[in-house]
Amino acid sequence: MDMTGYYYRASHGETFDSAALVIYGNEKYAAELLCANPEHSGEMVFDGGELLRIPYIDIPETDGTEAALPVKAPWRE
Repeated sequence: MDMTGYYYRASHGETFDSAALVIYGNEKYAAELLCANPEHSGEMVFDGGELLRIPYIDIPETDGTEAALPVKAPWRE
C-alpha cells in the first residue's frame, strides 16, 4: 500500500469508519485506513490522540449513478 506521509489525529469516540468519512468523504474506505494502521486494529473506538497513517487511495470519479446507493460500511448492515 502506497503511503502519502500524511497523518490524522483521531478524536475521542471516533472509529475507523467515522475517520474514513472525514478523511476520504466515504465510510467505505475504513478498511484501507485499518490496513495502514494495524497497531490500532483492536480498537473499536479511539480514546483520542491516536495518530493514524493516511494511505493514498485512488478514488474514482463518479458519473452520478452512485448517488442513489446508500453509503454504509458493510458491517453496519
